[in-house]
Amino acid sequence: MGVSGRVSRVVVDLAALQSNIERLAEVAGSSELWIVVKANAYGHGAVACARIAVEAGVRGLCVALTQEAVELREAGIEAPIMVLSEQPIDDLPQLVRHRIICVVYNADYAAALDAESRRQSSVSDVHLKVDTGMHRVGVSPEDAVERAVDIAGRAGLRLRGVMTHLATADDPSHPLADRQIAVFRRTVDGIRAVVPGPMHVHASNSAATLRSLMPESTMVRVGISTYGLQPAPGVDTHALQLRPVMSLQTRVSHVRRVRAGEGVSYGQRTILSRDTNVATLPIGYADGIPRRAWRTDARILIGGVPRRIVGVVTMDQLMVDCGDDPVAVGDDAVIVGTQGGCTIRVEDWAVALDTITYEVVTAISARVPRDYRGS
Repeated sequence: MGVSGRVSRVVVDLAALQSNIERLAEVAGSSELWIVVKANAYGHGAVACARIAVEAGVRGLCVALTQEAVELREAGIEAPIMVLSEQPIDDLPQLVRHRIICVVYNADYAAALDAESRRQSSVSDVHLKVDTGMHRVGVSPEDAVERAVDIAGRAGLRLRGVMTHLATADDPSHPLADRQIAVFRRTVDGIRAVVPGPMHVHASNSAATLRSLMPESTMVRVGISTYGLQPAPGVDTHALQLRPVMSLQTRVSHVRRVRAGEGVSYGQRTILSRDTNVATLPIGYADGIPRRAWRTDARILIGGVPRRIVGVVTMDQLMVDCGDDPVAVGDDAVIVGTQGGCTIRVEDWAVALDTITYEVVTAISARVPRDYRGS
């Protein structure tokens, strides 16, 4: 039974996580391995995964939000933590107090962080982010040298790195990654010509790390691959030695024989073509199973057999077509994982839902207990 008595639970295999980190460290080679634990470690549990990562020897952790960084610090994690984009100005006191490495790209933000660092009699390590083509955040390459000089000249800041983010590293057929890397290399050369001292240079996410797109990087930022999942189908062969860390399980809570011609769930979207055993599972869209899953190829294992979802997924429950097979209350149901020699992967859900693995795992809500095993 899961935590708090709920039968629906995410099972997190910490031994698989450690194995993946060891494999990724080999792939990273001389580059420092930093693990991304934003979005609750992609749904796996940030604090538990961060602890395993630090024990496994990663050099640092990456998050997206101030609150994520503070959560790790308050859990006693002392490893370097980088927040990957500029945060609200009101968050700066916490960022400085908790010694969080800040990513900077706007002049006003650099000035505010400098002022707060000096107010606390501190010096904040920062990495300058350059927008080489993603066009989400970052300083333009044309302004990057000037921004680097400004940061390096501030008493409250210490320029420790230059970074960018690759928009198409997961698509080997797309030419943008090569263009971005070329722009980034020129920008780094320009910064190094005027700003003395050692600095990290990094551009590699999971896909770029697995493909060794920028081998001269001094550090890599690996996210989804840490958890044994493919960044995209285009790089699946690079991830063959990684092990899935997450499984999602529940149990049958109700069974009823429903006659042909009867409808199931809200709106009666599914009308049964034959008499069937319908099993109800106590998990729904509030837990992260998309409401639309009933009209996709998504499947759930009961009795080791892939079963289709019938009717729209409701907030707390969903129904599964078990045909004429015997099924009983309390039977195990596997949404992600292996049962009876059959496996349903996160990647299978991503294909069925026409999305990516990232969305599937981060959608699993906090009300589903995380059950940590293998540590």
